[in-house]
Amino acid sequence: MEWVLAMVAILFLTVGFIGHAFEMRKTRMIEHGDKELGSINIFANKKNFKWYAMIGIGIVLWMMAERT
Repeated sequence: MEWVLAMVAILFLTVGFIGHAFEMRKTRMIEHGDKELGSINIFANKKNFKWYAMIGIGIVLWMMAERT
């Protein structure tokens, strides 16, 4: 059963990291354009918190799968 939990955790982590990367790119393109780098405050954008939650859920599920 723990391999199913680990696979779900990997799925959450993968979707979270890929979604976060696309969201960061979209936010940077809207705020700064193609020529400039984004600021450090881009991580605190409220659109990113759903991706942080998915990554956090993936980490917790992975730890649960490792402990069982």
